[in-house]
Amino acid sequence: MSDGTHIEWTDATVNAINGCTVLSPGCTNCYAMRLAGTRLRDHPSRVGLTSDSKAGPVWNGTVRLNESALLQPLRWKRPRRIFWNAHGDIFHPSVTDAWIDRCFAVMALTPHHIHQVLTKRSDRMRTYLSSGAANRRIARVIIDWLVDGTITKGLRHCATWPVRSIGDIDDPTDITVDLPLPNVWLGVSVEDQIRADERIPDLLATPAAVRWLSCEPLLGLIDFAEVPAERGSRSRPIFGPLSGYCLRHYPRSRCGCAKQQPAIDWVVVGGESGPGARPMHPDWARDLRDQCAAAQVPFFFKQWGDWTPGENVQRQSGWVNGAHWFDNRWLFEEQNLSATDGHIDDEPDLYRVGKRTAGRLLDGVQHDGMPG
Repeated sequence: MSDGTHIEWTDATVNAINGCTVLSPGCTNCYAMRLAGTRLRDHPSRVGLTSDSKAGPVWNGTVRLNESALLQPLRWKRPRRIFWNAHGDIFHPSVTDAWIDRCFAVMALTPHHIHQVLTKRSDRMRTYLSSGAANRRIARVIIDWLVDGTITKGLRHCATWPVRSIGDIDDPTDITVDLPLPNVWLGVSVEDQIRADERIPDLLATPAAVRWLSCEPLLGLIDFAEVPAERGSRSRPIFGPLSGYCLRHYPRSRCGCAKQQPAIDWVVVGGESGPGARPMHPDWARDLRDQCAAAQVPFFFKQWGDWTPGENVQRQSGWVNGAHWFDNRWLFEEQNLSATDGHIDDEPDLYRVGKRTAGRLLDGVQHDGMPG
């Protein structure tokens, strides 16, 4: 857990659930997996979560609940944006429903915070939040905490008591929490078109106050208009995933044929950093920026990562790794940064100068869009 973080789009992190399994290409260079198998490998919350391989530490599917981290937001009185489980996935198959219930119970008890949840297991998220049973289980967790003294009903920062009785409070079937929680943003990671097609339909079908996408590390072009209506379907929806409005009568102001459908409320884009970082083509990021602008969806450009285009590279002495996009793949070679003509017009060449030097300007602009 951390009150304060280097993640640009949040204020704090709560690592209540640690451990995971590699699922898709975006997981290959997972920084949390690397930390759990190196610097934090002997930490009680991380020990045994990874196995050694020729490529380095790899998640082995073991997950662990950190109770002290779980309850930390209850003690934070100043409102924060809190990112949950940066070192795990709350909807991993090895995470029990009871653990998820406890996480959402904390979120329900702290309406002054915004809770940001991100997963690659969109199908389980959809099932969990659509089941009709989670709201009663979450309420029972809160009542149990009240009974055993973990919390008190007089939480001064709790604007409204989240548990609603629909009968006898001693009957676990007669208490509930109203879902979706208005202070919880539910998101999915989509690093390429394949993962967008799989996960976005699940996200749109999940009850949520705010839905968002983390396109980091961005590994290819993503066209939201190509996302199917349902996971595995070949048919595209009439309604665009970003705008939630009819694609036949775009822009949205002209759409009167049906009411608005669920839509994406926020898109975060970033390149990869750290050992083994893969380049992000500038046009992939620009295309997402432009799609968001057309649909009036907030766009947040988090970082270039280790690689950045020539416009962000100052002429200096020394050699760095360079990447050139050719025949739909990256070609790598060392580049001399002392070239007298500079590098502004070198696109789509990228240079590995490190995350800090690469910065987070896209075409000279810092994009910090957030849901209202």
